[in-house]
Amino acid sequence: MSTFAVTRSAFIPAAPQDVFAHVNDFHQWSAWSPWEKLDADMSKSYSGPESGPGAHYEWAGKKAGTGHMTIEAATAPEGSEDGAGSIDIDLHFLKPFKNNNHTLFTFVPERDGTKVTWTMSGENKTLFSKAFAKLFSMDKMVGKDFESGLSALRDVATRG
Repeated sequence: MSTFAVTRSAFIPAAPQDVFAHVNDFHQWSAWSPWEKLDADMSKSYSGPESGPGAHYEWAGKKAGTGHMTIEAATAPEGSEDGAGSIDIDLHFLKPFKNNNHTLFTFVPERDGTKVTWTMSGENKTLFSKAFAKLFSMDKMVGKDFESGLSALRDVATRG
């Protein structure tokens, strides 16, 4: 079995619940997601609740590909004993290649802000994805996008 995981973390000088809100609502991703800026003509649709578990987002674009994701579980920081939160997302890519990945965001209070960790993990199930994984590192391909996204999330969450 060929699996992968890409993880990046960043400190954001904002309360965990403030950062959490920008990730828990797919409508807000356009302000910080690196892939939203990739394709200005990308079509988007939303269904389910406005945010949290069951919220669903679909996209289709020439550069961004086609896919959809659903928030499977969310623990708000203000509702947890330790002030930490998390968001679990079921992510499906359809084009340019099919793959199903798990995405996890965690929000941990730290000093005067929040440590945000973004992890995407999955399994290379098809012959194409297994061969692709041998030639290209997912960490090198996606890691910089995660760093860019976390930086933009920092900007959005600290705007005021």
